[in-house]
Amino acid sequence: MVKKYVLVSGGVISGIGKGIIASSTGLLLKTMGLKVTSIKIDPYLNIDAGTLSPLDHGEVFVLNDGGEVDLDLGNYERYLDVTLTRSNNITTGKIYRDVIERERKGDYLGKTVQVVPHITDAIQDWVERVATIPVDDSGEEPDVCIIELGGTVGDIESAPFVEAMRQFQFRVGHENFALIHVSLVPTIGSVGEQKTKPTQASIRDLRGLGLTPDLIACRCEKTGLDEGIQAKISMFCHVQPNQVLAVRDCNSVYHVPELLKDQGMVDYLWKRLNIEKTINISAPLKQKGIDMWERWNKLTASQERLHDEVTIVLVGKYTNLQDSYASVVKALEHASLNCRKKLIMKWIEASDLEPEARTTNPVKYHEAWQDLCSAQGILVPGGFGNRGVEGKIVAAKWAREQKVPYLGICLGLQIAVIEFARNVCDMPEAHSSELDENTTTPVVVFMPEISKTHLGGTMRLGSKFSHFQKGTEGSTIRKLYGGASEVLERHRHRYEINPEMVDTFHAKGLQFVGKDETGQRMEIVEMADHPYFVGVQYHPEYLTRPLKPSPPFMGLILAATGELENHLASL
Repeated sequence: MVKKYVLVSGGVISGIGKGIIASSTGLLLKTMGLKVTSIKIDPYLNIDAGTLSPLDHGEVFVLNDGGEVDLDLGNYERYLDVTLTRSNNITTGKIYRDVIERERKGDYLGKTVQVVPHITDAIQDWVERVATIPVDDSGEEPDVCIIELGGTVGDIESAPFVEAMRQFQFRVGHENFALIHVSLVPTIGSVGEQKTKPTQASIRDLRGLGLTPDLIACRCEKTGLDEGIQAKISMFCHVQPNQVLAVRDCNSVYHVPELLKDQGMVDYLWKRLNIEKTINISAPLKQKGIDMWERWNKLTASQERLHDEVTIVLVGKYTNLQDSYASVVKALEHASLNCRKKLIMKWIEASDLEPEARTTNPVKYHEAWQDLCSAQGILVPGGFGNRGVEGKIVAAKWAREQKVPYLGICLGLQIAVIEFARNVCDMPEAHSSELDENTTTPVVVFMPEISKTHLGGTMRLGSKFSHFQKGTEGSTIRKLYGGASEVLERHRHRYEINPEMVDTFHAKGLQFVGKDETGQRMEIVEMADHPYFVGVQYHPEYLTRPLKPSPPFMGLILAATGELENHLASL
C-alpha cells in the first residue's frame, strides 16, 4: 500500500508551534477522507517523558497502552480523534537502546556500529513500522503519516534524525514525502517592520543538511505577513509564493486548520503527493471527512460568538509553565465550548494560599485568595511532591464549605479526601504516606505491586476500568457518563485512598461511587449535599476531544454556571 509522509520541522526558535501545525495538517487531510496517523520525534536521551519535570518540558501525556509521551501526542489525538501508542513517540533514548540491544545480541555480525548507517536506519525502520499501525475505529492502515521533528534544525541532538529524514525521502520516493518547515518572521522595532533573515538562515541550514521544504509556514503576529514579505521569502528561499504560508497568531488554536486551508495547503499537498492517483478514498470516508469539517467549523464559529463567561481557577504547583496542564486546559475549553460559555481561566500557585505566604509574600497571598473566593469553579489537578499540598487542601476546604463546584484529578481526589478526613472526620493528622512517610493517619497509601526504586514507567499507567457501585444510579457523575456501569479512563499514579478508612468517610457523606474491579482501589468520589464535588483517581483530560468533551469537566462547567440540574434532567 502506498504511504504518504509529511515531515514538519522547525527553525529559528523552539516552541514555535510545530505541534499545532502538524495536528492541523493531519486534520485537514483527514477531512478529505484520508486515514491519518502521527509520530513525534523528541531528540532527548530519555527513554520517555515520564521522568521529566512538567516545568522543564510541559505536561506528560499518557496513552491507552500506558506510554508516557510528549504533550504533542495529546494534540494529535484531540485533533485527529485517534488512539496512538507509545511507539508513536520516538526519542533518542529509545533508538540508541534499540541499536545497542541489537549490537549486544550480535545482530550486526561484528560490524562497527555507527550513527550512519545503523542509527539512521533504525530511525527509518521505526517510522515505517509505526506508520502502518491502525489508529482509528476502521482498523485499517493509515494513508498518511505526519512526522513532527522536535527541537530546532541545526541542534546537535537532532542531527541523526535530520540525516535519517534526508535518507528517508529517497527510500519512500519523491511523491510520497513532503516537508513543511515552520519558521519565525519577527516584527522588530517601534515601526513594526517584519524581518525575513531568520527564515532565510533557517532554510539555508535545512538545505545544507539535504532537506528542501515544500511549504514554509511563517509564524507571525496577528496582522499576518506584510505586503512583499511573502514574495521576498519565496525569492530567497527558492519556493513559489503559494508555498509560503502566513500562520498568524489566532484567538484560538482551533482556527489554525481553517487558516491553512484558506491559503491552499490541502490543494498543494494533494498535487504534490499525487494523492488523487495513488490513494483510493471510499465514499463513506469522504462523507465522514466532510461531516467532520462541518462540525469543526461550527465549533470554531460558535467560539467567536460566546459572551456568557465562566470563571474556573486551577490550583496547581506548576503554574509558571501553563503547558504543564495542557490537557486540563483543553478539557476545560472543550467543555466550555459545548456549554456555549466563554472560559476565563485563573491560575493559582498552590503555595500562595498557605498561611506562610501571608508573611513571605502578602501580595501574592491576597491575590490568590481573591481569585479563589471569586471563582465559579475550582479544579485541583495532579502533581507530585510536598510543595503546595497544604494550599491545595485549603482550596478543597473552601470548595466544600462554600458549596463551590470542585473537580479533583488524581492528587486532587486525594487532597479532597485528606481535607475531609481532617476537618469532618476528626482526623487532624490525616495525610498521604507519599507526602509524609511517618504520618499516623495514612489516608493515602502506597500501591504494593509497584517498584519504589525505579521511577520510569512503574506507575499504574494506561487505560483501566472503573466500576460504578451498586446503589449509585442517582450519582451525578454517573449520570454525566450516561448512566454507564463502568468507564474506561487513563491512569498515572502510585498511591491510593486507604481502603480501610472508606467506611468512615461513607458514614460522613463522602461517597466512593466508583472502584476498580477488585473493589480495593477508590476511583471516583462524590460528596452528598453539594452542587458538584467530584474527585477522580484517573486523568479524564487525556480523552477529551473538541467535539466530545470529558464528562467530569462538563459537570464542573455546568455546575459552575448553574445549568447542571437542567442538563441532567434532559439526559
